[in-house]
Amino acid sequence: MAELMATMVVGPLVSMVKEKASSYLMEQYKVMEGMEEQHKILKRKLPAILDVIADAEEQAAKHREGAKAWLEELRKVAYQANDVFDEFKYEALRRKAKANWQYKMLGMDVIKLFPTHNRIVFRYRMGNKLRMILNAIEVLITEMNAFRFKFRPEPPMSSMKWRKTDSKISEHSMDIANRSREEDRQKIVKSLLSQASNGDLTVIPIVGMGGMGKTTLAQLIYNDPQIQKHFQLLLWVCVSDNFDVDSLAKSIVEAARKQKNCNERAEFKEVVNGQRFLLVLDDVWNREASKWEALKSYVQHGGSGSSVLTTTRDKTVAEIMAPPKEVHHLKDLNENFIKEIIERSAFNSEEEKRQSELLEMVGDIAKKCSGSPLAATALGSTLRTKTTKKEWEAILRRSTICDEENGILPILKLSYNCLPSYMRQCFAFCAIFPKDHVIDVEMLIQLWMANCFIPEQQGECPEISGKRIFSELVSRSFFQDVKGIPFEFHDIKDSKITAKIHDLMHDVAQSSMGKECAAIDSESIGSEDFPYSARHLFLSGDRPEVILNSSLEKGYPGIQTLIYSSQNEDLQNLSKYRSLRALEIWGGIILKPKYHHHLRYLDLSCSEIKALPEDISILYHLQTLNLSHCSNLHRLPKGTKYMTALRHLYTHGCERLKSMPPNLGHLTCLQTLTCFVAGACSGCSDLGELRQSDLGGRLELTQLENVTKADAKAANLGKKKKLTELSLGWADQEYKEAQR
Repeated sequence: MAELMATMVVGPLVSMVKEKASSYLMEQYKVMEGMEEQHKILKRKLPAILDVIADAEEQAAKHREGAKAWLEELRKVAYQANDVFDEFKYEALRRKAKANWQYKMLGMDVIKLFPTHNRIVFRYRMGNKLRMILNAIEVLITEMNAFRFKFRPEPPMSSMKWRKTDSKISEHSMDIANRSREEDRQKIVKSLLSQASNGDLTVIPIVGMGGMGKTTLAQLIYNDPQIQKHFQLLLWVCVSDNFDVDSLAKSIVEAARKQKNCNERAEFKEVVNGQRFLLVLDDVWNREASKWEALKSYVQHGGSGSSVLTTTRDKTVAEIMAPPKEVHHLKDLNENFIKEIIERSAFNSEEEKRQSELLEMVGDIAKKCSGSPLAATALGSTLRTKTTKKEWEAILRRSTICDEENGILPILKLSYNCLPSYMRQCFAFCAIFPKDHVIDVEMLIQLWMANCFIPEQQGECPEISGKRIFSELVSRSFFQDVKGIPFEFHDIKDSKITAKIHDLMHDVAQSSMGKECAAIDSESIGSEDFPYSARHLFLSGDRPEVILNSSLEKGYPGIQTLIYSSQNEDLQNLSKYRSLRALEIWGGIILKPKYHHHLRYLDLSCSEIKALPEDISILYHLQTLNLSHCSNLHRLPKGTKYMTALRHLYTHGCERLKSMPPNLGHLTCLQTLTCFVAGACSGCSDLGELRQSDLGGRLELTQLENVTKADAKAANLGKKKKLTELSLGWADQEYKEAQR
C-alpha cells in the first residue's frame, strides 16, 4: 500500500479569493468599474471549483499525479487572484481615505505615494490581470470536468462542533507517561547517579522509533528530584537536523548562561567551572563520528559524574555516541496503556456516554499504533469527532499499521487529513518555524489573520476563531508543551502562551506545504539550495541579504511572510517583495509603505528606529503593529488614526515615547494597546480617546501626572471587562499594578 500523503491545502486559498471577490467595499467605491462582467463570471466559477477540491485533494494524497498537478496549478492561480483582489480592496480603501482628506494631512506628492491613483490606468492594468486569471480558471474547470472530480462541498466553519477544552487531557497524558515509563526512568536515573566518581564524560543515548516517547522520557529524567539534586547544572538543547558543532556549542553556552546568569561572552569552560552537569541533546541525527568527538571534547570541562543524555531514532547514531551497553532501547508501549490513551483521547470526558460498540473497537485500533503513544493520541483525537461505528470502521480501514520504514507518519498524516481544510491550512503554515521552535501563540494567530487563513465568522472576531482553532489542534496533539512563559517589565509580571510542535508533526506540515514554507539558516545554506518558490520564510543567520537578492534575481519575489530575527544586517531590498502580508524584522530597516500595501502584520520590536515614516498611515490593511522595546522611538506618526484596520498596537518598552498621536479614538478596531503615554503637548491624544475602544489583555498607563480627572473618567477604564492587567505610572514614581 502506497504511503498516504498529507493533503495539499488549496481549498482555503480559493475560499479566500471567493470572499474577497464579494467585498461590499469594492462595490461601494466602484473599483471594478468596466470589469463587471468578468467579475460576475469569476464569482460564478469559483463555487464550482470549491465543491470538488476535497475530492481532488484526496486523489492527490493517493499519489494520483494528474490531481496533484491540477491542484498545484489551482494554488498558483489562487495566489495570483488573491493579490489582485487585495489590490482592488486597497484601491477602495485609498479612495475612502481620499474622501476623508488624508492626502491633505500627509502633505506630499500623491502621484509618488499612490502610483495607481489614475483611474483609467488602474482600470486598464487591473482589467488585464483579471482577464488572465479568468482565462486560467476556465482552463482549470475544463481539466476539472475531464478528471470527473466528485461533488464534495466542505461544511462551513460555523457548523464545526467545537469540543469543550478538557484541562485534564495533558494531566492524563503525563500520568500515563509516568506510569508506563517508570521502569525506563528508574534504570537511567540509577545509571546516571552511579557515575558520580567517574572522571570521564558519561553518555547515555535513548533510541527508539519516532513518536515512541523518547523526549518525554528524557523530560521525566531531567525533572526527577534525584537528578535535580545530584547535578549542579542541567542543560537542554534540541539538535534536530543541524549538527553543526559551532552552532551547537553556541546553543549549549546560551543554555548554560540562562542557568547560571553569566556574562554573555563567557565560554562553556568558564560557565561550567568544574561543576557536575547533565546535558540533554534531544533528537540527534548526526552519523559523522568526527563531529561527535569534536562536540564531546568541547564539553569535557565538567566535574566528576558529568553526563550527556541523548535521544535519537537512529541506532547507528546511538552506537557512534556510546558503547552498546550504554544504549537504552525504548520498547513499544504496553498495549493496555495504548488502549487507555485512545479511550481518553477519543471520549471527551467521564460523563460522556461511551458506546459499547465503539469501546469494543479500541483494541483493533490500538494494534495499528505499534506501541506509539503519539500515534495513539493522534488517532484517538481524530476518533473523538466520529460518533458512529461506521465512521470508526472507516478510520480503521484507512489506518496503516506502523512499520520500521514509515514509522507512525501514515497515522499522523491520516489524522491531519481528517481536519477541516481551514484547520489544515493553519497548521501547515507552522512549517515556517524551525523544529523545536518555541511558538508565541498570540503572534501565531495574528500571522494566521494576516494571511487570511481564519474564515470569517459572523458575530465572532478572528482572534476568538483563531483561539478555537488552536485549542482544537492542541486537543488533537498537533501542538504540545503548551505553557505560560512568565516575563517581567518594569517589575510587572506578565506571561505569554507558547507551544511547540513534535518533530514528526512538523514533518506532516512540511509535506503538505512542500516548498511554500521554509526555515532557513542563511549561513549554512547555499543560494542553489534556497527554496525560491517559498511564500512563507523564517530566516536566521547573518547573510539574509545575499539569499534574498539571489531570490530576486531568479524572479521569485512572492514571499508573503518574512520573519528575520537577527540584528546583524539590514535588508535593503524589501521594497521588491510587494506581496508581503507579514513582516518581522529587527535591526535597521528602510520601510517604504507605498510598496507594501498588502501588509497586515508588522513587527519591528527591539529595533533601533527613532520614528516611523509618516506615510505608514497608508497601510490600510495593517492589523498588528509591534513596536515594543524600541528604546529610541520618540514619536508615532500623526496619521496613525487613518490605519483603521489596526487591532493590536504594542508600545511597551518604548522609553523615549512621550505622547500618543492625535485622535487615537478613530481606531475603533483596536483590541490591544500595551502602553498609553499621556502627553503634555498640544495635538496628542488624551486618555479620553480610549473611551470607545474595546481593549483587552494588559494596559500600561504612564505619565499620569498629565491626566485630568475629566480625562480619566472619560476613558471608561472600569467598563473594559477584557482588560486582565492595568499598571499605572507617574513620572519618577514606581508603577502600581492591578490585576483581574
